[in-house]
Amino acid sequence: MRSHPDACPGAVELHQAADGGLARIRVPGGTLSAAQWDVVRRAAQELGNGSLELTSRANLQIRGLADGFELGARLRAAGLLPSETHERIRNIIAAPLEDNQALVDEIDAALCADPLLADLPGRFLVTVGASVSGLGGDIGLVSDGDGPAAVLLLAGHDTGVRVTDPVDAVVTAARLFQEMRGTAWRLSEVDDGVRKITEYFGATSEALITPAVTPVAPSPLTPGVPLGRLDAHRLAGVPVRLTPWRSLVVPPGTDTSGLITDPASPWHGVSACTGRPGCAKSLSDVRADVQAWLDRPELSDPSATIGMGTRSPQGAFQSGSIPRPVHWSGCSRRCGRPAGDVIEFVATGDGYEEIK
Repeated sequence: MRSHPDACPGAVELHQAADGGLARIRVPGGTLSAAQWDVVRRAAQELGNGSLELTSRANLQIRGLADGFELGARLRAAGLLPSETHERIRNIIAAPLEDNQALVDEIDAALCADPLLADLPGRFLVTVGASVSGLGGDIGLVSDGDGPAAVLLLAGHDTGVRVTDPVDAVVTAARLFQEMRGTAWRLSEVDDGVRKITEYFGATSEALITPAVTPVAPSPLTPGVPLGRLDAHRLAGVPVRLTPWRSLVVPPGTDTSGLITDPASPWHGVSACTGRPGCAKSLSDVRADVQAWLDRPELSDPSATIGMGTRSPQGAFQSGSIPRPVHWSGCSRRCGRPAGDVIEFVATGDGYEEIK
């Protein structure tokens, strides 16, 4: 059980990082119109450090802010801040290549309309769709074949619950979690939490769904953003859909130069935390170290080294492809680690430790 509230930043309640204020903008379902995207881009240029960070929850971050008041006003005018009381809990990841944004919007509106849910932790997560069902959501929805029912996932698992009103089911499960959670941040941390919610609904079938993580492969239509950091001058006037794999769904014909569009690119599948100088807790300039690693011609050589004598992720690449994602962290908190089977390299102050 947690002993303190979570400190997840919001769009108005900033986190004070080493490089200034950090705002996290929730984008339920990841969909931004061209006008909304331009509002966020301009805010990053005019109020922040000129870049946008894509998160593993398909949200956006702006760094280097002096305060959140002007940013909040801009986001509110663009329809990106519908509720200041609930804005930190609007974490809804949707399968980015499915037609599900309308359902996401209904869930978002229903969560924001319930005063009790304003006190949910900022780590609370809802997933919508099969391809994101393995991302460890507290509550998840997956279509149950061709019928009207939906699979209700709890703490990332199919408990056999099937629902015909998915919006009401998510709100009900969220209320039950809030009522029983104490100081826990996630449903998985609550003793017997999943069982209690399952019993409330009553399981109507066997647990048949195996949650899975299905990344969107880089292509001209779903370009990846190297290390999740995008120059805010890019993609002006383009509607986008953010994915939890730090890539974008964009219209055909969009200029994707500078982004990852080749599935064999060494940048594909590599992620990293902010590192120095943006994070005071980081023990290294992680992004520079990743760049140095990727630039080495002897990348696949098992004897290659990086940092202060620690071997590089020698098993991460095979003939230009990555068998599984690689994440680099500047300290033991391992911020930004993607879900699923990941090779990790964690800074120790004397190189990097490999965690498999």
